[in-house]
Amino acid sequence: MISLKIAFVNVLISLLYMIPGFILCKTKKAVANHLSTVSAILIYICSPCMIISSFMSLEFNMSNLLYMSLFFVVSFIVQLLFLLIVYMIFKKKYNISKYRMLTIGSVLGNCGFFGLPLIKALLPNNPEVACYSSIYVISMNILVFTAGIYALTQDKKYISVKAAILNPTFISLLAALPLYFTVASNWMPSVLKDSIFLLGKMTTPMCMFILGIRLATMDFKKLFTNPFVYLICSGKLIIFPLFAYLCVFFLPLPASFKSSILILAATPCASIILNLAEIHGKETEMSANCILLSTILCIITIPLLSLLIVS
Repeated sequence: MISLKIAFVNVLISLLYMIPGFILCKTKKAVANHLSTVSAILIYICSPCMIISSFMSLEFNMSNLLYMSLFFVVSFIVQLLFLLIVYMIFKKKYNISKYRMLTIGSVLGNCGFFGLPLIKALLPNNPEVACYSSIYVISMNILVFTAGIYALTQDKKYISVKAAILNPTFISLLAALPLYFTVASNWMPSVLKDSIFLLGKMTTPMCMFILGIRLATMDFKKLFTNPFVYLICSGKLIIFPLFAYLCVFFLPLPASFKSSILILAATPCASIILNLAEIHGKETEMSANCILLSTILCIITIPLLSLLIVS
């Protein structure tokens, strides 16, 4: 029950960050047309700092390095496997774009901006979970910039090694690892270290501000009355996290490892899905609806799923 309360409070706090964005948009102090600039700051500055700071916060030892490497492999396989399962189920309907959105929407989650503060709160005695969150983001983004774009466009040119590694999160990992190996928290000037940590902490509020502004521009009737959006949300918030947890539950792994897989898989639909949809002109309205509705509904699903966390 303690985990349920912690999860509920932290999800609620994250959702409350949407309110300022919503109010600013409704009072004409902010407009959705400017969000591309804010999103760029979030993706190319704040998010990399979040990843780098999570590695700098963890003590270097071979055990941590082993489990982080294993977490990358396991999280990637779990996501890819579920993507393939959904793809095989709806393959015959792939000429309809909403079924392609279902495939990626039910797997790709807001595991960094939303998941990081959540698992740190749920597992305060396990500092490694911050790195698990960042690693999950990296493994997910390999799929985002390959299978994700392919699902939206059906263009196989996006399935490449170059597309998988030339993205902000993977480059952030390359920057973070030397700092982790050299224990940068001990030698880096405090003003620089504090700046990286501060920019990293901005990710969650900024992401939710953006969602609040988008929510203010939405037709609430369309947001809550589209049955297909509920199908995508149920896949992302319930079916996929249970599938992911089942994949690791019986493995001889630490409890924090298994719990991190569960909670990160249970995060709402990734905001980057909307960015990709806008870039490629595919299902922008549905992707926005999925992100917003899953973000609202997760205040129910994440606390309930947190009851499964192993101690």
